[in-house]
Amino acid sequence: MLPRQRVSLITLGVADLARACEFYRAWGWTPHPAAAPGVVFFQMHGAALALFPCADLAADQGRPGASLGTGAVTLAQNCADQAEADAVWQAAVDAGAAPLKRPERAEWGGWSGYVADPDGHVWEIAHNPFWTLGPDGALTLP
Repeated sequence: MLPRQRVSLITLGVADLARACEFYRAWGWTPHPAAAPGVVFFQMHGAALALFPCADLAADQGRPGASLGTGAVTLAQNCADQAEADAVWQAAVDAGAAPLKRPERAEWGGWSGYVADPDGHVWEIAHNPFWTLGPDGALTLP
């Protein structure tokens, strides 16, 4: 039996697929070459990120015409140290993300900041000194 505690694919609904793809490219992400028409995939460590137009995503979910929102979920990218977190945060802003909160000392003892992509999807960029990242950036909780 496959493990149940996993996420294989994260799909973000976007207003403009070309604009969203350009933002992630500018942030340093590489689209996967085997994309289907109307969707863009990015290979991640053990999972994938997809960009899919909001109207198409709502229809695919069986909710044609639904208004899809953002903001209730935060995606996070954990970094090896504060300097890397600062650099990743700045690269997102330089690529067109809206700066929500500059990285700063967090009350839980780490370093954390937030940006929103052009469609409002929120990303936390953080360094958690209590977690160890593998050489490939993979996180395993202690």
